[in-house]
Order: sequence, then structure tokens, then C-alpha cells
Amino acid sequence: MSQPQESQSTESRRGFLQAGSVVAAGAVAVNSLPISRAAHTFSSDEIKIGLVGCGGRGTGAALQALDTASDSNRLKLTAVADPFKFRIDGALNSIQKKHAALVDLKDRTFVGVDAFKKLLESDVDMVILATPPGFRPMHFEAAIKAGKHVFMEKPVAVDAPGVRRVLEANKMAKEKKLAVAVGLQRRHESGYQATIQKLRDGAIGDIILTRAYWNMGDLWVRNREPQQSELEYQINNWYHFNWLSGDHICEQHIHNLDVINWLMDGYPVEAQGQGGRQVRTGKQYGQIYDHHAVEFTYANGTKLLSQCRQISGCWNEVKEYAHGSNGWCEINAGKIYDRNNKVIWTAPANEQGHAKEHVDLFASIRKGEIPNEGDYGAYSTMTSIMGRMATYTGKKLSWKDCLNSKVSLANTDAMDDFSDEAPLKPDEDGRYWVPQPGQDPELTV
Repeated sequence: MSQPQESQSTESRRGFLQAGSVVAAGAVAVNSLPISRAAHTFSSDEIKIGLVGCGGRGTGAALQALDTASDSNRLKLTAVADPFKFRIDGALNSIQKKHAALVDLKDRTFVGVDAFKKLLESDVDMVILATPPGFRPMHFEAAIKAGKHVFMEKPVAVDAPGVRRVLEANKMAKEKKLAVAVGLQRRHESGYQATIQKLRDGAIGDIILTRAYWNMGDLWVRNREPQQSELEYQINNWYHFNWLSGDHICEQHIHNLDVINWLMDGYPVEAQGQGGRQVRTGKQYGQIYDHHAVEFTYANGTKLLSQCRQISGCWNEVKEYAHGSNGWCEINAGKIYDRNNKVIWTAPANEQGHAKEHVDLFASIRKGEIPNEGDYGAYSTMTSIMGRMATYTGKKLSWKDCLNSKVSLANTDAMDDFSDEAPLKPDEDGRYWVPQPGQDPELTV
């Protein structure tokens, strides 16, 4: 995939899709293909894994990685790191219940905001990066400099400087022949792969419109505990602070946006939207919005209508659609309809993507192949950030301006301990600054 140009394409929408398509190659059609071969192949050697971030997603990713272990894929979890000891304890409790024989930590359990540094000094071969996303660019860069293969959860950043940092580190990963996988698991599911290829082949004619939704109920919130520093409180309640999560349009809706980017084989050139805090208005909810609606425009003029909402008691849907001149498609379900709404094609059932992405990663490494998903992970992250910039400012924004934005939400490199200063301060009533559309144009500078 290449960055989109600001000018409109003169070719047909179908031509736009086909011109940039990745040619199918068996079961890995339109998925991230290996770009090189490793100087050293692991063959049957044991791969030592380090886990950075021991919350729910980190625990899940570690379990799913270890689930792939076999006589031909020897794995061992040999180091863990997290700012909170109770999270490490919880993760190890779950992991050891299922894979006790695959855990060998000795003295490689590291606690603290800077614990990742000590883990990277160990002899792990691969790291799973699953801390709050605001730390991802720093952790990814450090892991690549340390010569580690990486599986990192999405999103890979929360602001444009972070995206650019990831892209630069990913160039280094390619030079060092280090594998980079990103937790956008839909790209590893055969139903999605077959559906995207079918659409690229013109199954519904020229694609005119796409839609993407992640509308659901309210999410967790963690209350402030006695004796917590401000930084500790925000990291523990990370979802509700932009410098840590990027807002739910980045942390969650990125999955749907990535599917449309995958289909379009590119990224939006323009976005405008609106959002706000309709229900989650209490100070315990930090500063993120509870709903966003964005209209994205791709280089050939195709529109993406995007919604994400976290408000209970409303209509819920987590799906992606494409509408064309000869029919339409429910992408997530793998169903293509003609203009009379009759199903004319159904994809094979999807595998569980969270598991399949690890199966694919280790299979590639064992064959000496070096998959790299860092670029599309970064650009789909930037798509979600662009959507947030549009809803926060109320402005029509270009991809170029957003990607080049100098607005940084936090200096994570300066954080070593919970006693360090938090990048966001509450006011005297305990409330945090919330972006106001039309009032904060500097958010895109």
C-alpha cells in the first residue's frame, strides 16, 4: 500500500482497486506477505517470548501465542513486564493454568513504568507489546533497536508524531530482518481474505460507498484509589485518556477502518466529522468522547461513512459494508448481494483471528520468512487518528496535514516512575480538558 495522493484519480473505481491489488497467493491472498528471508532461521530452535503489558489483551495475546506451541514450534515465555505488579500476577495466574510447562521466568519479572527496558536486556527473541497504545511507539522502537521480533497490539500510536516514529522504526526492522506483526487480526481470517479479493475482482462492480461501524454499550472505568499519583491513576484508567488510548475511535474502531483501507488498498485523503460526550460526562471518564461519526474520502472519490459509539441502550453493530454499481456486500459476514438483495456468494467461515495471527506469524518465522505488517498497522492507526482530529476540531482535514501534524499528546520517554509528572492535569474540580469542536484548531498543527 502506498500513501494516497491529494488529487482525485481519473480511473474507474474498479480500476483503482485492481491497479493496486495484491495478487492472491493461496490462503494468504491480500494478506501481509513476507518481504524477505531471515539470515537465521529458527527451524526447531526454541523461541523465547517476552510479554510487555500484562492486562487483558496482553494476557490473551500471550495465551494465543503459546497455544501454537508444538514439537515443531517450541516456545517459552521467559520474561514479563508491566507498570503494575497485580497485573503481572493476574496474567501469570491465567497463563500458568494453561501453559505451566511453557513458562520459565526465573528472575525475569519486571515491574514499573520503565520495566520494558529491563525485559529488552534479557535474551528473549520476540516481544509482545500490549501496554496502553500511547507507549507503543517508544516500546516498538526500543524493541527493534534491541534486535527483537515484535508482535504489537493495535493501535500502534495515538498521535501523528507517534505514527511517524513507528514508520521510522519499521524501516529499521526491515533492514535488520526482524518480523513485525500487528494485532489487526481480520487480515488473517480466510473469510475476510476471500471477501476482499472477491470485491477487488469486481463482484459488485465499481465500489461507490463503504460503511463501517463499531457501536456498542458503555465500557469499563476504574476509579481513583487512595495514594495513587496522578500518573498512576491515568495509566490504570488508561482507556479514558487520549495520550494513552487515542480515544475509542483509535483503540477499537481501527479494526473496521483497517478493513476498508485493506479493501481500498490505500488511505483516505480527507475527513470531516463530529462527535462528543453525550452520556459519559462525569470526571471519572477522563476526556474521551462517547461517540464519533466521520466521513472519509479516498483518492478516487469513494466515501467511507464511519460510526463508533460506546453508549448503552442504543442500536449496536460491529460491521463493515461495501456498496457497488451491481450489488453490495456485508464484508464481515462474507456475503455478497445483487441489486435485488439476493445472496449470490458466501465466503468460507472465518477462523478465530486472534489465534490465526499467531499461527501465521510463527509459521512464517519457522520457514525463515520475515513478515512485516508495520506499515499498514501505522497507516490504519493514522486513519483513526485523522478521524479523531476531525471530530475534535470540527474541521475538514487532509491526510497530508494530519500525518505531518506536530501535535504530541505526551512525552512517554520522560516517564520512568509513577512519581513523574502526568502530561494532563485535572482542574480544581477534578475534571480534565475535553476538546471542543470549533474551539481547538491547533489540535492539527
